[in-house]
Amino acid sequence: MPDARSGPVRSLVTRLVIAVFALGATTLIVFFGRDGYLDNNGAGEISMLDALYYATVSLSTTGYGDIVPVSPTARAVNIAVITPLRVLFLIVLVGTTVELLTERSRQSFRIQRWRSRVREHTVVVGYGTKGRAAVETMLGDGVEPEKIVVVDTDRTRLDVASGLGLVTVSGNATRSAVLRIAGVQLATTLVVALDRDDTAVLVTLTARELSKSISIVAAVREAENVHLLRQSGASSVIVSDETAGRLLGVATRSPAVVEVVEDLLTPDAGFAISQRQVEPSEVGGSPRHLPDIVLGVVRGEQLHRVDSAAVDALERGDQLLYVRKATPADDE
Repeated sequence: MPDARSGPVRSLVTRLVIAVFALGATTLIVFFGRDGYLDNNGAGEISMLDALYYATVSLSTTGYGDIVPVSPTARAVNIAVITPLRVLFLIVLVGTTVELLTERSRQSFRIQRWRSRVREHTVVVGYGTKGRAAVETMLGDGVEPEKIVVVDTDRTRLDVASGLGLVTVSGNATRSAVLRIAGVQLATTLVVALDRDDTAVLVTLTARELSKSISIVAAVREAENVHLLRQSGASSVIVSDETAGRLLGVATRSPAVVEVVEDLLTPDAGFAISQRQVEPSEVGGSPRHLPDIVLGVVRGEQLHRVDSAAVDALERGDQLLYVRKATPADDE
Protein backbone atom coordinates (compact mmCIF):
# COMPACT_ATOMS: atom_id res chain seq x y z
CA MET A 1 0.00 0.00 0.00
CA PRO A 2 1.23 3.56 -0.62
CA ASP A 3 3.20 4.94 2.33
CA ALA A 4 4.94 8.31 2.46
CA ARG A 5 6.96 7.71 5.61
CA SER A 6 10.73 7.30 5.75
CA GLY A 7 12.19 3.92 4.86
CA PRO A 8 12.95 1.22 7.45
CA VAL A 9 16.73 1.39 6.94
CA ARG A 10 16.85 5.11 7.62
CA SER A 11 14.60 4.75 10.65
CA LEU A 12 16.74 1.92 12.05
CA VAL A 13 19.99 3.86 11.52
CA THR A 14 18.50 6.89 13.30
CA ARG A 15 17.53 4.79 16.29
CA LEU A 16 20.94 3.13 16.44
CA VAL A 17 22.63 6.55 16.45
CA ILE A 18 20.41 7.66 19.34
CA ALA A 19 21.18 4.45 21.28
CA VAL A 20 24.94 4.81 20.71
CA PHE A 21 24.77 8.46 21.77
CA ALA A 22 23.01 7.54 25.01
CA LEU A 23 25.54 4.78 25.71
CA GLY A 24 28.52 7.02 24.92
CA ALA A 25 27.22 9.94 26.99
CA THR A 26 26.63 7.68 30.00
CA THR A 27 30.12 6.19 29.67
CA LEU A 28 31.76 9.63 29.66
CA ILE A 29 29.65 10.85 32.59
CA VAL A 30 30.70 7.85 34.71
CA PHE A 31 34.35 8.05 33.62
CA PHE A 32 34.77 11.76 34.40
CA GLY A 33 32.92 11.28 37.69
CA ARG A 34 34.76 8.05 38.54
CA ASP A 35 35.81 9.36 41.96
CA GLY A 36 32.20 9.02 43.07
CA TYR A 37 31.92 5.35 42.02
CA LEU A 38 33.04 2.23 43.83
CA ASP A 39 34.03 -1.07 42.27
CA ASN A 40 32.94 -3.76 44.75
CA ASN A 41 35.40 -6.17 43.16
CA GLY A 42 38.28 -4.10 44.51
CA ALA A 43 39.73 -3.30 41.11
CA GLY A 44 40.75 0.19 42.18
CA GLU A 45 40.02 3.30 40.14
CA ILE A 46 37.23 3.07 37.57
CA SER A 47 38.72 2.78 34.06
CA MET A 48 37.11 3.69 30.72
CA LEU A 49 36.27 0.02 30.20
CA ASP A 50 34.65 -0.08 33.65
CA ALA A 51 32.67 3.04 32.78
CA LEU A 52 31.49 1.48 29.50
CA TYR A 53 30.58 -1.71 31.38
CA TYR A 54 28.59 0.23 33.95
CA ALA A 55 26.84 2.24 31.25
CA THR A 56 25.89 -0.94 29.39
CA VAL A 57 24.44 -2.80 32.37
CA SER A 58 22.83 0.34 33.74
CA LEU A 59 21.06 1.43 30.54
CA SER A 60 19.85 -2.10 29.90
CA THR A 61 18.54 -2.15 33.52
CA THR A 62 20.54 -5.32 34.22
CA GLY A 63 22.32 -3.73 37.19
CA TYR A 64 24.70 -6.35 38.65
CA GLY A 65 25.65 -4.02 41.51
CA ASP A 66 29.42 -4.52 41.23
CA ILE A 67 30.01 -0.87 40.27
CA VAL A 68 27.82 1.62 42.15
CA PRO A 69 27.69 5.39 42.72
CA VAL A 70 28.64 6.12 46.33
CA SER A 71 29.22 9.88 46.56
CA PRO A 72 26.29 12.32 46.76
CA THR A 73 27.43 14.01 43.54
CA ALA A 74 27.61 10.74 41.60
CA ARG A 75 24.17 9.72 42.84
CA ALA A 76 22.68 13.12 41.93
CA VAL A 77 24.14 12.90 38.44
CA ASN A 78 22.83 9.33 38.21
CA ILE A 79 19.33 10.52 39.07
CA ALA A 80 19.31 13.70 36.97
CA VAL A 81 21.23 12.57 33.90
CA ILE A 82 21.81 8.84 33.66
CA THR A 83 18.22 7.88 34.49
CA PRO A 84 16.77 9.95 31.59
CA LEU A 85 19.41 8.43 29.32
CA ARG A 86 18.38 4.99 30.57
CA VAL A 87 14.74 5.77 29.74
CA LEU A 88 15.77 7.08 26.29
CA PHE A 89 17.79 3.94 25.64
CA LEU A 90 14.86 1.70 26.57
CA ILE A 91 12.45 3.73 24.46
CA VAL A 92 14.70 3.33 21.43
CA LEU A 93 15.18 -0.43 21.86
CA VAL A 94 11.70 -1.38 23.02
CA GLY A 95 10.07 1.21 20.76
CA THR A 96 11.75 -0.22 17.68
CA THR A 97 10.45 -3.70 18.46
CA VAL A 98 6.96 -2.47 19.27
CA GLU A 99 6.85 -0.27 16.17
CA LEU A 100 7.95 -3.17 13.98
CA LEU A 101 5.15 -5.36 15.30
CA THR A 102 2.69 -2.48 15.14
CA GLU A 103 3.68 -1.63 11.56
CA ARG A 104 3.18 -5.23 10.48
CA SER A 105 -0.24 -5.29 12.12
CA ARG A 106 -1.13 -1.90 10.66
CA GLN A 107 -0.05 -2.90 7.16
CA SER A 108 -1.92 -6.19 7.45
CA PHE A 109 -5.02 -4.30 8.59
CA ARG A 110 -4.74 -1.83 5.69
CA ILE A 111 -4.39 -4.68 3.20
CA GLN A 112 -7.39 -6.52 4.65
CA ARG A 113 -9.46 -3.32 4.65
CA TRP A 114 -8.45 -2.60 1.04
CA ARG A 115 -9.36 -6.14 0.01
CA SER A 116 -12.76 -5.88 1.65
CA ARG A 117 -13.57 -2.64 -0.19
CA VAL A 118 -11.91 -2.95 -3.58
CA ARG A 119 -14.03 -4.16 -6.45
CA GLU A 120 -13.86 -3.78 -10.23
CA HIS A 121 -10.26 -2.55 -10.19
CA THR A 122 -7.49 -2.99 -12.76
CA VAL A 123 -4.35 -5.04 -12.19
CA VAL A 124 -1.27 -4.06 -14.19
CA VAL A 125 1.47 -6.71 -14.32
CA GLY A 126 4.79 -5.12 -15.22
CA TYR A 127 5.59 -1.45 -14.64
CA GLY A 128 8.15 -0.94 -17.37
CA THR A 129 7.66 1.38 -20.33
CA LYS A 130 4.44 -0.32 -21.50
CA GLY A 131 3.00 -0.65 -18.01
CA ARG A 132 3.68 2.99 -17.13
CA ALA A 133 2.13 4.17 -20.39
CA ALA A 134 -0.96 2.04 -19.72
CA VAL A 135 -1.33 3.47 -16.22
CA GLU A 136 -0.86 7.05 -17.46
CA THR A 137 -3.59 6.48 -20.02
CA MET A 138 -5.98 5.11 -17.42
CA LEU A 139 -5.27 7.99 -15.05
CA GLY A 140 -5.84 10.38 -17.95
CA ASP A 141 -9.21 8.70 -18.51
CA GLY A 142 -10.18 9.53 -14.93
CA VAL A 143 -9.52 6.18 -13.25
CA GLU A 144 -8.81 6.66 -9.54
CA PRO A 145 -5.25 5.68 -8.50
CA GLU A 146 -6.51 3.37 -5.75
CA LYS A 147 -8.39 1.43 -8.42
CA ILE A 148 -5.10 0.42 -10.07
CA VAL A 149 -2.87 -2.32 -8.65
CA VAL A 150 0.66 -2.67 -9.99
CA VAL A 151 2.46 -6.03 -9.72
CA ASP A 152 6.21 -6.14 -10.33
CA THR A 153 9.39 -7.69 -8.93
CA ASP A 154 11.42 -4.46 -9.22
CA ARG A 155 11.34 -2.48 -5.99
CA THR A 156 12.36 0.76 -7.70
CA ARG A 157 9.47 0.53 -10.16
CA LEU A 158 7.04 -0.19 -7.35
CA ASP A 159 8.29 2.86 -5.41
CA VAL A 160 7.57 5.03 -8.46
CA ALA A 161 4.07 3.55 -8.76
CA SER A 162 3.46 4.00 -5.04
CA GLY A 163 4.47 7.64 -5.36
CA LEU A 164 1.55 8.12 -7.77
CA GLY A 165 -0.85 6.72 -5.17
CA LEU A 166 -1.19 3.32 -6.83
CA VAL A 167 -1.50 0.12 -4.83
CA THR A 168 1.59 -2.03 -5.35
CA VAL A 169 2.29 -5.73 -4.92
CA SER A 170 5.82 -7.09 -4.99
CA GLY A 171 6.12 -10.58 -6.43
CA ASN A 172 6.17 -12.86 -9.45
CA ALA A 173 2.79 -12.62 -11.17
CA THR A 174 3.10 -16.16 -12.55
CA ARG A 175 2.30 -17.33 -9.00
CA SER A 176 -1.38 -17.51 -8.15
CA ALA A 177 -0.71 -16.36 -4.56
CA VAL A 178 0.68 -13.05 -5.82
CA LEU A 179 -2.29 -12.47 -8.13
CA ARG A 180 -4.67 -13.29 -5.28
CA ILE A 181 -3.01 -10.59 -3.16
CA ALA A 182 -3.57 -8.18 -6.04
CA GLY A 183 -7.26 -9.18 -6.03
CA VAL A 184 -7.39 -10.56 -9.57
CA GLN A 185 -10.43 -12.64 -8.69
CA LEU A 186 -12.35 -9.40 -7.98
CA ALA A 187 -10.85 -7.24 -10.74
CA THR A 188 -12.49 -6.35 -14.02
CA THR A 189 -9.33 -6.01 -16.10
CA LEU A 190 -5.81 -7.41 -16.10
CA VAL A 191 -3.13 -5.66 -18.15
CA VAL A 192 -0.12 -7.86 -18.90
CA ALA A 193 2.73 -5.54 -19.91
CA LEU A 194 5.80 -7.74 -19.63
CA ASP A 195 8.95 -7.85 -21.74
CA ARG A 196 8.90 -11.65 -22.25
CA ASP A 197 6.15 -13.37 -24.23
CA ASP A 198 6.56 -16.69 -22.42
CA THR A 199 6.09 -15.00 -19.04
CA ALA A 200 3.04 -13.17 -20.38
CA VAL A 201 1.51 -16.51 -21.37
CA LEU A 202 2.08 -17.95 -17.88
CA VAL A 203 0.58 -14.88 -16.20
CA THR A 204 -2.45 -15.06 -18.48
CA LEU A 205 -2.98 -18.76 -17.76
CA THR A 206 -2.71 -18.19 -14.01
CA ALA A 207 -5.07 -15.22 -14.04
CA ARG A 208 -7.64 -17.01 -16.19
CA GLU A 209 -7.61 -19.93 -13.78
CA LEU A 210 -8.38 -17.54 -10.90
CA SER A 211 -11.12 -15.65 -12.74
CA LYS A 212 -13.22 -16.75 -15.69
CA SER A 213 -14.83 -13.32 -16.15
CA ILE A 214 -11.85 -10.95 -15.98
CA SER A 215 -10.89 -9.14 -19.19
CA ILE A 216 -7.22 -9.80 -19.93
CA VAL A 217 -5.35 -7.38 -22.19
CA ALA A 218 -1.84 -8.61 -23.01
CA ALA A 219 1.08 -7.22 -24.99
CA VAL A 220 3.43 -9.49 -26.94
CA ARG A 221 6.58 -8.72 -28.86
CA GLU A 222 6.17 -11.33 -31.61
CA ALA A 223 3.03 -11.80 -33.74
CA GLU A 224 3.56 -15.59 -33.80
CA ASN A 225 2.76 -15.67 -30.06
CA VAL A 226 -0.65 -14.01 -30.38
CA HIS A 227 -2.48 -17.32 -30.68
CA LEU A 228 -0.74 -18.61 -27.54
CA LEU A 229 -2.01 -15.64 -25.56
CA ARG A 230 -5.52 -16.08 -26.91
CA GLN A 231 -5.50 -19.81 -26.17
CA SER A 232 -4.30 -18.98 -22.65
CA GLY A 233 -7.34 -16.80 -22.10
CA ALA A 234 -6.39 -13.29 -23.23
CA SER A 235 -9.36 -11.19 -24.33
CA SER A 236 -7.24 -8.82 -26.37
CA VAL A 237 -3.64 -9.07 -27.60
CA ILE A 238 -1.49 -6.20 -28.79
CA VAL A 239 1.66 -6.85 -30.81
CA SER A 240 3.83 -4.03 -29.49
CA ASP A 241 6.81 -4.39 -31.80
CA GLU A 242 4.74 -4.75 -34.98
CA THR A 243 2.51 -1.83 -34.04
CA ALA A 244 5.56 0.37 -33.48
CA GLY A 245 7.01 -0.89 -36.76
CA ARG A 246 3.86 0.03 -38.69
CA LEU A 247 3.91 3.53 -37.23
CA LEU A 248 7.56 3.86 -38.20
CA GLY A 249 6.70 2.80 -41.74
CA VAL A 250 3.83 5.27 -41.96
CA ALA A 251 6.03 8.04 -40.57
CA THR A 252 8.44 7.71 -43.49
CA ARG A 253 5.76 8.91 -45.91
CA SER A 254 3.05 10.55 -43.77
CA PRO A 255 4.48 11.87 -40.47
CA ALA A 256 1.30 13.80 -39.74
CA VAL A 257 -0.68 10.54 -39.64
CA VAL A 258 1.49 9.30 -36.79
CA GLU A 259 0.91 12.55 -34.90
CA VAL A 260 -2.85 12.12 -35.28
CA VAL A 261 -2.67 8.51 -34.07
CA GLU A 262 -0.58 9.57 -31.07
CA ASP A 263 -3.11 12.32 -30.36
CA LEU A 264 -6.01 9.86 -30.48
CA LEU A 265 -4.20 7.53 -28.08
CA THR A 266 -3.54 10.31 -25.55
CA PRO A 267 -6.72 10.66 -23.47
CA ASP A 268 -5.96 13.97 -21.74
CA ALA A 269 -5.03 16.18 -24.69
CA GLY A 270 -6.40 17.00 -28.16
CA PHE A 271 -8.73 14.31 -29.47
CA ALA A 272 -9.19 10.84 -28.01
CA ILE A 273 -10.99 7.61 -28.88
CA SER A 274 -13.67 6.72 -26.33
CA GLN A 275 -16.44 4.19 -25.91
CA ARG A 276 -19.96 4.95 -24.75
CA GLN A 277 -23.39 3.36 -24.54
CA VAL A 278 -25.95 4.09 -27.26
CA GLU A 279 -28.52 6.58 -25.96
CA PRO A 280 -32.24 5.75 -26.20
CA SER A 281 -32.79 8.55 -28.75
CA GLU A 282 -30.14 7.00 -31.00
CA VAL A 283 -31.66 3.50 -31.13
CA GLY A 284 -32.79 2.63 -34.65
CA GLY A 285 -30.65 5.28 -36.29
CA SER A 286 -27.49 4.88 -38.30
CA PRO A 287 -24.11 5.47 -36.56
CA ARG A 288 -22.98 7.40 -39.66
CA HIS A 289 -25.62 10.07 -39.04
CA LEU A 290 -24.69 10.87 -35.45
CA PRO A 291 -23.01 14.19 -34.46
CA ASP A 292 -20.07 12.22 -33.08
CA ILE A 293 -17.40 10.79 -35.38
CA VAL A 294 -18.16 7.09 -34.90
CA LEU A 295 -15.43 4.63 -35.83
CA GLY A 296 -17.12 1.37 -34.86
CA VAL A 297 -19.96 -0.32 -33.00
CA VAL A 298 -19.53 -3.04 -30.38
CA ARG A 299 -22.51 -5.38 -30.32
CA GLY A 300 -22.26 -8.18 -27.81
CA GLU A 301 -18.57 -8.95 -27.88
CA GLN A 302 -18.08 -8.29 -31.59
CA LEU A 303 -16.70 -5.10 -33.12
CA HIS A 304 -18.29 -3.87 -36.38
CA ARG A 305 -16.90 -1.13 -38.59
CA VAL A 306 -19.16 1.88 -38.89
CA ASP A 307 -19.91 1.10 -42.56
CA SER A 308 -20.94 -2.50 -41.83
CA ALA A 309 -24.49 -3.43 -42.89
CA ALA A 310 -24.95 -5.29 -39.57
CA VAL A 311 -25.04 -1.98 -37.66
CA ASP A 312 -27.04 0.17 -40.08
CA ALA A 313 -29.62 0.39 -37.31
CA LEU A 314 -28.35 0.82 -33.72
CA GLU A 315 -29.81 -1.41 -31.03
CA ARG A 316 -30.11 -1.12 -27.25
CA GLY A 317 -26.93 -2.28 -25.55
CA ASP A 318 -24.67 -1.27 -28.45
CA GLN A 319 -21.41 0.49 -27.60
CA LEU A 320 -20.06 3.26 -29.83
CA LEU A 321 -16.37 3.84 -30.47
CA TYR A 322 -16.14 7.53 -31.28
CA VAL A 323 -13.73 10.47 -31.37
CA ARG A 324 -14.16 12.99 -28.59
CA LYS A 325 -12.41 16.21 -27.78
CA ALA A 326 -10.25 15.65 -24.72
CA THR A 327 -9.50 19.29 -23.87
CA PRO A 328 -11.04 22.57 -25.05
CA ALA A 329 -7.58 24.13 -25.42
CA ASP A 330 -6.51 22.26 -28.54
CA ASP A 331 -7.90 24.57 -31.21
CA GLU A 332 -4.46 26.15 -31.75
